[in-house]
Amino acid sequence: MSNEQILKDAQQHSDWIINLRRTLHKHPELMYEEVKTSQLVRDTLDELGISYQSGLAETGVLASIGSGDGPCVGLRADMDALPIHEETDVPFRSEVDGKMRACGHDCHTAMLLGAARLLKEREADIKGTVKLLFQPAEEGGAGGKRMSDEGALDNPNVERIFGLHVWPQLPSGSIGSRMGTFLAAAGEFDIIVKGKGGHAAFPHFTVDPVTTSAKVITDLQTIVSRETDPLNSSIISVTKVHAGEAYNVIPESVHMAGTIRALTMDHFNWLQKRITEAATHIAAASNCEAEVKFPGNAYPPTINDGELWGRVQDFAEPLIGGDNIHEIEAVMGGEDFAFYTERIPGVFVALGIRNEELGTIHSVHNPLFKVDESVLSLGSALHVSFAFDALNG
Repeated sequence: MSNEQILKDAQQHSDWIINLRRTLHKHPELMYEEVKTSQLVRDTLDELGISYQSGLAETGVLASIGSGDGPCVGLRADMDALPIHEETDVPFRSEVDGKMRACGHDCHTAMLLGAARLLKEREADIKGTVKLLFQPAEEGGAGGKRMSDEGALDNPNVERIFGLHVWPQLPSGSIGSRMGTFLAAAGEFDIIVKGKGGHAAFPHFTVDPVTTSAKVITDLQTIVSRETDPLNSSIISVTKVHAGEAYNVIPESVHMAGTIRALTMDHFNWLQKRITEAATHIAAASNCEAEVKFPGNAYPPTINDGELWGRVQDFAEPLIGGDNIHEIEAVMGGEDFAFYTERIPGVFVALGIRNEELGTIHSVHNPLFKVDESVLSLGSALHVSFAFDALNG
């Protein structure tokens, strides 16, 4: 069985895959709320005669195709949406105000369901087991960690794992990735600067947390620009600031928050340490206090196994041509596929969807984000090709 035949069969199912994607797109659900999404996945697996386990990480689904024994390979798709109000002109736009699958997770889920159909048709040829991980809560909820902690990679043990992400920066029908660190470690910070409020006409009777916060924000930028090796990429961005409600009142406190990015966990942890030191010391120097927290889930960097990326290039070249396979520089975005590659070898691959004629030019997390759906069948074929390559290898 050739990969070319797998792609041809996937293209014959293209309308089916696209219809699944559009249904998912109309009904976006935020992290750990993917109830209808999970139901659609389960209903589709039932129609295909594929066994599964549901309820992992609350709304996750783990399907298995093959013998049920090792060797075992994993294929992963994320399912959640973002709190973004869609502004596209597509006829299947989000029917839920303020929610949109603006990161392509509807595509990822549909492509993996397409792969499920192709794999089920070839189940007799599977030498081992293929696990399909339909994962919730990629957008900040660390659903990948919970799926792993709850046994998605066990019994039989997944030895290699593959994931796709639609990529507006690459031409439609091309792929890209890199050996080693592909995406950054990512996390959040919260800082509350506390002072003494009062009438703005009498600032000398107050301890102004606003001016102190301005110093903190400015100084945080120097951690990257003056304390970090320029060749060791990192980001500290203050993205939220809130202080006071009246124009003539100096407030008691200022709340600011933002994101941290780094290419290694050691550097990420060092950034957290320096943020804490800078905020608390600057506040103290201004007679204020600073409380620093790091809420949510710190995502580790997504690190690709070099051998697996090489194998992907080998089986993809006959399908799309060598000119459509790209080496991508490391990206400072985060991905909870990293929670899988912390445990087992894996490769995360970008699937190009950029088509100027269709207007699929906007970045992810954008209310105008659109997808060239013609590439979805290719995504399904890549999933299946990886599974057979990994098991045969």
